[in-house]
Amino acid sequence: MGSAEPVAEVPLPGAVPRFELSQWSERYGLSAGITGRGAEPGRGFDLGLWTDAPVGAVMGRWRELRASLPGADSMVLGNQVHGTEVMTVGAGRGWTYVEGIDGWVTTSPGTFLAVTLADCVPVYLAVPARGIALLHAGWRGTAAGILETGLERLLQATGSVPADAVMHCGVGICGPCYEVGPEVMSGCRLPQEGPGPWHLDLRDHLADQAAGLGVGIITTSTWCSAHDSERFYSHRRSRGADGRMVAYLGMPRQR
Repeated sequence: MGSAEPVAEVPLPGAVPRFELSQWSERYGLSAGITGRGAEPGRGFDLGLWTDAPVGAVMGRWRELRASLPGADSMVLGNQVHGTEVMTVGAGRGWTYVEGIDGWVTTSPGTFLAVTLADCVPVYLAVPARGIALLHAGWRGTAAGILETGLERLLQATGSVPADAVMHCGVGICGPCYEVGPEVMSGCRLPQEGPGPWHLDLRDHLADQAAGLGVGIITTSTWCSAHDSERFYSHRRSRGADGRMVAYLGMPRQR
């Protein structure tokens, strides 16, 4: 993989632990980033709606997150199921929750897209000034074509071609930390050299897919959710005991 530029999300000051993709703010006027573990005791700034964290506390953190995002009229969220269903959403107010959605597309300023993660890769897509998409990409969704589906929906919504699009593969588990078996390598149609197990960098694989689809600009995060676990949550490193982060993407409404 040689087509993607490495880019680090930048930690922001404030009560909500956020790491933002400053390039997208400066170049495209978009708000793109991910929450972190934060300094709270215990599980920290856990946003997992399906973990064992107290629901009231988690929902309070979701409200804090939305309040920290300038120009966010609404936020869409759901429980990801490692599939390929991508939903297009319009303008709204408050919250929209839909079960079983692994990606979102919108052309509406003020509508912020969100996915929860703890090792899987958030894929941020945009046709600047026209529309955005946010995808949840674990190995199953990647193997099943979540990137191709999300990109196609975004291009349809904006009347664009792949070269108009920009993509960032955000904070997720890196290759050296992600040891996988033959079902993952076969599912992603990758060669299985030697007896295994193998190490897979999903971000590199997604970047290669994007380059093959003709995406104009591709970047990948330099953070790893596993070996940077003092800042982020990792399902694999914690053996299933960790909380969840939220990746977000929006076209802020000018007030």
